[in-house]
Amino acid sequence: MRRPSTWLAGLCLGLCALTASAQTPAPLDTVASVDVPRYMGTWYEIAKYPNWFQKKCASSTSAQYSLQADGQVQVLNRCKTANGEWSEALGMARQIGRANSPRLQVRFAPAWLSFIPMVWGNYWIIDLDPQYQWVVVSEPSREYLWILSRTPELPAATYQGLLGKLAANGFDLQRIQLSPP
Repeated sequence: MRRPSTWLAGLCLGLCALTASAQTPAPLDTVASVDVPRYMGTWYEIAKYPNWFQKKCASSTSAQYSLQADGQVQVLNRCKTANGEWSEALGMARQIGRANSPRLQVRFAPAWLSFIPMVWGNYWIIDLDPQYQWVVVSEPSREYLWILSRTPELPAATYQGLLGKLAANGFDLQRIQLSPP
């Protein structure tokens, strides 16, 4: 016969496991495909999860994507700092997998460090307007998140709809920070 303390401990462990699995979001899905040439151009940051590498950005955050002859994508991230100066970071992106893959990796480290896997960050397109007017980007652990638009402002109804989708996909809406224009 089992002792009550053993049974109770087993029950507690089982409940903890169920609770943990209920709180773990499903694996992150991406859109089915991306037309990379159509994705090129300027995207304005509408909102994001705050992160360490954008702490100096006070406003006007944008990314300019340019397709290179070798198939990689040049990325120029820009923002204004609190004192009104522009801050820029130049990087490269590469698709992972097929030619229309929504999974990319981005690096802002020097090219000679490209062989080190840790310099590449995941850039997964998880939602994309059919007209390529807005996009939501994250990565498998959901630690980073950006909502981008072709224009510096996004219609309120569109933004609210995206927040609803993000919540349904396990993103913490409390972490999202609107980006000043």
